[in-house]
Amino acid sequence: MRIGLLTEGGYPYVGGDTGLWCDRLVRGLGQHEFDLFALSRSERQETAGRLELPSQVRRVRTARLWAAEDDGVVHGRRARRRFTECYGELAAVLCGGGGAAAAAAAAPEAGSSSGTLGPPGTLSAAQADRFGSALYGLAELAREEGGLARALRSEGAVRALERACRAPGAPRTAREARVPELLAVAAHVERLLRPLSLGWYEAAEAGASPGRGGGRGGGSGRGGGLGAVDLCHATSGGAAALVGLLARHFFGVPLVVTEYGVRLRSHYLSAGGDDGLGPAEAAPAVRALVSALHGQLAAEVYRRAACVTPGNAHARRWQERCGADRAKLRTVYPGMEAARFAEVGDSADSADPRALVWVGRVEPAKDLVSLLHAFAEVRREEPGTRLRIVGAPSGSEGRAYLGHCRALAAQLFPDEAEGPHSVGDNPVTFEEVGHPEAPSLAETYAAGAVVVLSSVVEGFPVGLVEAMFCGRATVSTDVGAVVEVIGGTGLVVPPRNPRALAEACVTLLRDPERRARLGAAARARALELFTVEQNIEAFHGIYLETVSRSPVHRLALDAAGEPRPFAVPAEARLAGPWTGAGRAAAERGAGQAAGRAAGAMAPQIAAPEGAR
Repeated sequence: MRIGLLTEGGYPYVGGDTGLWCDRLVRGLGQHEFDLFALSRSERQETAGRLELPSQVRRVRTARLWAAEDDGVVHGRRARRRFTECYGELAAVLCGGGGAAAAAAAAPEAGSSSGTLGPPGTLSAAQADRFGSALYGLAELAREEGGLARALRSEGAVRALERACRAPGAPRTAREARVPELLAVAAHVERLLRPLSLGWYEAAEAGASPGRGGGRGGGSGRGGGLGAVDLCHATSGGAAALVGLLARHFFGVPLVVTEYGVRLRSHYLSAGGDDGLGPAEAAPAVRALVSALHGQLAAEVYRRAACVTPGNAHARRWQERCGADRAKLRTVYPGMEAARFAEVGDSADSADPRALVWVGRVEPAKDLVSLLHAFAEVRREEPGTRLRIVGAPSGSEGRAYLGHCRALAAQLFPDEAEGPHSVGDNPVTFEEVGHPEAPSLAETYAAGAVVVLSSVVEGFPVGLVEAMFCGRATVSTDVGAVVEVIGGTGLVVPPRNPRALAEACVTLLRDPERRARLGAAARARALELFTVEQNIEAFHGIYLETVSRSPVHRLALDAAGEPRPFAVPAEARLAGPWTGAGRAAAERGAGQAAGRAAGAMAPQIAAPEGAR
């Protein structure tokens, strides 16, 4: 099978968001071929280099999302008219307007009667169809004309957006948008729709041979476009999933979307702060329209994807709220390398029975302030307890937060000395992995009796799973997917509650037998659910099932013009019970069998009646 792997800001770049997970997936599925379509987010990411790719990656095509390059395409009158119509329709959907009739029809769903833009989960079918029609109309225009980069930044685009905001039925938030806000929204729309202008939407060609390539939207070898793959797998929502939508639209290629962190949720949490929209981004009109754009795109992705694989139940609930069909959702937990952590669980317990350990990125969402206040309560109950905070700050905000936490720790816990002639020591230490006392993550977890997670916002708690691999008892706050991951093998308390956090820690510190039981149960659960092997096996099954349900029917020819053998995966031709044809055949077979059975029994029943 030939799989088009679609990434944004991740694989194959070093340090990408999904780099490690994608690399394990590709290496674990050596029986398939992969064409890699990668979108980079920054110049720094490109200059940092790429990972060494395995042999099953046959092609690499890259494009820049961070650079707005002029494609030099000048549209004629007819193309400009098409662009204005499609862009205006897209803007009308974002504003919830588009005329009085459309506004009246969408009012219960879009919230136009209340003057606000409705959430994506409440979109009507008509709105979704209008958004999809406008999006694919722009994509077809970009493919025919050679790009839309100049048109999306044109004055005509801003004027179309302004007309939509001023149209009857538009919500009050959109009507209040001024020119700077309209320019900011138009700039964000242009950034999000840059994948429409890529040269990746090519059909399979005769005699296509594997090759490697790079460059902006480029690649080497023939048949290197998305029309040559049997399945697209987007490793995130947003731009990567948009590329998969266009491959489905142009060539009928089925799309699988994986979201370990729901893109729409990340956008809401960032509140526009990372979108680079300039000073106008804080305006309510900009935030509302940009959120509507992300919500509409997420709903279209969920509607068109053959399968959506959330990384946990927390992400699944978000996807359902944003319009995903439950029948398409398949939870696949992230696969993590268990060997280096499981060795700690196999070895004798070398933990300090009075040590609490926290591991993660230092940032406000981790709520280390509450952890420090909780530790003050713990010290009052168990005076000899120590707290090790191990992690590096995340950006400038993280460095400022780390400084604040250090100052708070110095205030809450003055340096203590065992005697008048010894040097004082603070019971709270701030370290990073690689420190002499924390040479590796596994040894860091092994050094503590209890591992603590104090976050107020969390997606999938990777650090918690690592602690479970190490067989450590845990105390966590009830956020994100924590309860789903723990599954009864640790203690869970409400977030922002230092007293409850302290009581749970003291309970485990005073009960070593319970700590051992919970640690053993946690390790068994992690080895069963969160390993690389289970992740690879799950995606292998999803690939086969998706291709069997939605095969791409194409005639693949070799250089001589003859049909190329094995060009289509066998699963696409196999009418098993998982396909519509297979179910229909099974039902026909069952009906015929029932008819034959009834016919065979009829003479036996009728004969006695005739004898009478």
